[in-house]
Amino acid sequence: MHVDVQLDPTLKEVTVIVRAPARTAEVDALLARLNSRDGRLLGFRDGEAVPLEPASILRFYGEDKGVLAQTASGLWTVRERLYELEQQLEGHRFVRVSHSEIINLQAVTALDLRLTGTIRITLADGAAVCYVSRRYVKRIKEVLGI
Repeated sequence: MHVDVQLDPTLKEVTVIVRAPARTAEVDALLARLNSRDGRLLGFRDGEAVPLEPASILRFYGEDKGVLAQTASGLWTVRERLYELEQQLEGHRFVRVSHSEIINLQAVTALDLRLTGTIRITLADGAAVCYVSRRYVKRIKEVLGI
């Protein structure tokens, strides 16, 4: 990988341009790191703020005009919106399954395809169950190779 820094005093903010011959895992990882603020999120609960590793998060979902992150240690409030998290976690195997939910594909333990028009997903030994909305079924099947 070649890194080139160009300083331009006329710019108002830092701009990063990634040039590559093709989209590869290395490019995706680089983009994820650039977008993720070191890959960590802050979770808030009972006046406490804790850095959350993306790999430890089972899912994000919207509830009562806020966004919650579910981990093995419980629920945490995050300040980001779902669309921001979707962009930020793109390289971390997270995928949107409905208008109000994003799941960690590495936490999926079972898929129930028997339901017509939707998929029932079980996360981390039954800790959470979610349903893929009809709008996202095609995309989930593509991502999972079904």
